[in-house]
Amino acid sequence: MRDPGSKIPGSWALIACIGLIALNMRGPFVAVAPVAELMQLDLGYTSVELGLLTGIPVLCFSLAAPLASLSARRLGAEAAITLTLIGVLTGVVVRSAGGPVLVMLGTVVLGVAITLGNIAVPLIIRRDFSSRRQGSALGIYTAALNTGAFITSVATAPLAGLIGWPLALAASAVFAVAALGLWLPAAGSTSSRPVQNDCPDGQSSSDRGGTSWITVGLTVGFASQAVSYYGLTAWLPTLLADELGMAPSAAGAGSSLFQILAIVGALAVPLTARVVSTTAVALTLGALWLTVPLGLLLAPELWWFWCSLGGIAQGGGITLIFTAIVKIARDAASAGRMSAVVQGVGYWFGAASPTFLGFVYSVTGGWAWPLLVILCSVLAFILGTTLSVRLVPQQK
Repeated sequence: MRDPGSKIPGSWALIACIGLIALNMRGPFVAVAPVAELMQLDLGYTSVELGLLTGIPVLCFSLAAPLASLSARRLGAEAAITLTLIGVLTGVVVRSAGGPVLVMLGTVVLGVAITLGNIAVPLIIRRDFSSRRQGSALGIYTAALNTGAFITSVATAPLAGLIGWPLALAASAVFAVAALGLWLPAAGSTSSRPVQNDCPDGQSSSDRGGTSWITVGLTVGFASQAVSYYGLTAWLPTLLADELGMAPSAAGAGSSLFQILAIVGALAVPLTARVVSTTAVALTLGALWLTVPLGLLLAPELWWFWCSLGGIAQGGGITLIFTAIVKIARDAASAGRMSAVVQGVGYWFGAASPTFLGFVYSVTGGWAWPLLVILCSVLAFILGTTLSVRLVPQQK
């Protein structure tokens, strides 16, 4: 039920705001990968320093999550989102200003700003959408995250060929400007309103039993998904090139499928959850996730099929976990705290995943053991998520 004090317009206007905001929350740091070699040549980065450009934002998602949760509660979700968009715009401009130090500084600003949005957007959805529409709004939000990442990853390299990598990276500022133009009038004067306890009976979320173990389960699920997602995103093109002899451009297509099919999963979960239980949804997503490591181990020539199923699973998985946080938390403040724990721990494991999988690969000399690590991670996702989402009510 909408907060009567909110001046943010409802229905499709708010959905449009959320979609534009989400376009800014993955694309700016995904944009680095297509122009990494050009940046390394111009800036003189080592391979480790270059890796930090993609690793810093994910580390910020983890390390800055508690601060982001506190800021959203104290300043208000509207102010947090405004700071997110201003931070993204500032970070993109600083990163494109030239010089290795400014590139790193801008990347840190981007990471902290997006972390704030990671916490604040679900709070807005919890507060300003009815219970029946929260799942759909979260699905659209997750789909827009992946859409922004896909558009940026596809467009950055061609743009860099025309105007150079600094301006190509700066092009993502268009999304931030558009989002600010819609968001600032919509948020209005509510941007300084702190998050209040929205329990109908005024009780604290701590009065509700069982939330601690649910948080643990969701954290295990989110961390496991992050390990699988970031590990595969980093190494899938290399795996396909090694195992099937694919050219780099063709191997990159597997990663693109994995990203774009996430949109299908994000939008399908809310619709499916109206027909079957959330437990059934979690088990189905887990089964889809399992096809990726098992398929690449047993039938790598069908990589396009496994990547498609995995993309659906990863988009649906994050939507399901965010939906559980929004619906299970007793009040808005506890939703923010739960989200900070789940994302803070989860993204830490996600940030470590590419390095760990690379280490396993270097030690074993092949991709079988890294894929077995992904398999174990998927099994942990199934266990943690399935046990945690049982209390999420089915929406009719």
